[in-house]
Amino acid sequence: MRKAEIKITVELDDNNMPENILWESTDAQTKDQVPVKSMILALWDHNYKNSMRIDLWTKDMPVDEMKRFFYETLQTMGDSFLKATNETLIVEDLRDYCAHFADKMGIIEGQ
Repeated sequence: MRKAEIKITVELDDNNMPENILWESTDAQTKDQVPVKSMILALWDHNYKNSMRIDLWTKDMPVDEMKRFFYETLQTMGDSFLKATNETLIVEDLRDYCAHFADKMGIIEGQ
């Protein structure tokens, strides 16, 4: 069985606030650590039937980029849900909500 590894490094300040988030993967085109400003990691625990999440962002993450990050995350969650379940009607509702979110947050879709 082939294995791949994803490594996330979080550098914290004295108050345990993320200053830098770096990630790397054995399957990435580069072996360098890649800096990011925000991350959302969600895992499903089959035994306990619940999700576990880690949401982190650096203290210098711009608010406009955080809005865009959430918008794109919601959109791609819809794509993943559609692929996993083929539930087209609810995904259409989610995409409608995403358009509403983009409008309320001043995000221009497609940019």
